[in-house]
Amino acid sequence: MGLTGLAWAPVRAPEAGWGSVEALTALAVGAVFVAGFLARERAGARYPMLPLSQFRRRDFSTANASGFLLFASLLGALFMITQLFRLGLGCSPLEAGVRTLVRNATPLLVAPIAGALADRAGNRPFMPGGLVLQATGLALPAARLEPGVGYGSLVLPLIVAGIGISMAFPSVADAVTSAVPLGDAGVAAGVNNALRELGGVFGVAVAAAVFTTYGGYGSPGAFIDGAGAALWVSAGAAAVGAAVAAFAPSRGRTWAGGCRSPPTLFIVVVTIKGVGSYGPRHVGVRQVRP
Repeated sequence: MGLTGLAWAPVRAPEAGWGSVEALTALAVGAVFVAGFLARERAGARYPMLPLSQFRRRDFSTANASGFLLFASLLGALFMITQLFRLGLGCSPLEAGVRTLVRNATPLLVAPIAGALADRAGNRPFMPGGLVLQATGLALPAARLEPGVGYGSLVLPLIVAGIGISMAFPSVADAVTSAVPLGDAGVAAGVNNALRELGGVFGVAVAAAVFTTYGGYGSPGAFIDGAGAALWVSAGAAAVGAAVAAFAPSRGRTWAGGCRSPPTLFIVVVTIKGVGSYGPRHVGVRQVRP
């Protein structure tokens, strides 16, 4: 409920206004529910959904903040770039989709390689480095946008942004899960996913608000003005994310035994009761921690 309220406000604010009753009420309700949830978790819930002690770890906090800003930049820019090709440059829906592939399909090729390299060198070079490339790949089109701009002047920055996304994706995910004990990895991944989705909502909402402030849909020129301003904001979000990621430890947390996560050993015990014509009548399997 808290995240719904915080997400509803920026989604509706461009149309209803940031000072509207709807936006302010959604923000207030969201803040109250989130504050109540955090207070309950901090008071010592027997089985906390979100162990707040995780945020005291620098690697966990910086990775989540970087993920939030990464998705704010990514989805805010994607929202504007897609419309830029359609409305600013007059492309058909198919042409617009094909032109954005140089950015959106890059993670399919680069992310696996970046993830493997991050396992060897640590996440720190890849998180801030990827966000810097993302910021650069958005700032260059923002600076070059003008009526009649050609695709040739945009394709290289889009590729640079795509490479940056590909570097940041796996390193952020790995930094989050390796920052906590193995038993908390699922909770940590859930927190990261929630913050990334919330970052994407805010990114689109802020980009739309900036677009309507500096431009509009009245003409291609007005659209270019608004889109350029929105891309500058998305580039700024990635740059802030890079600054935050620079404070992350160079490598993931090392647990006892030199592992990235604490080793967990189980003995699997299989019991068979009764054998009939068609095989065992009952097979029991259980795990026993030695």
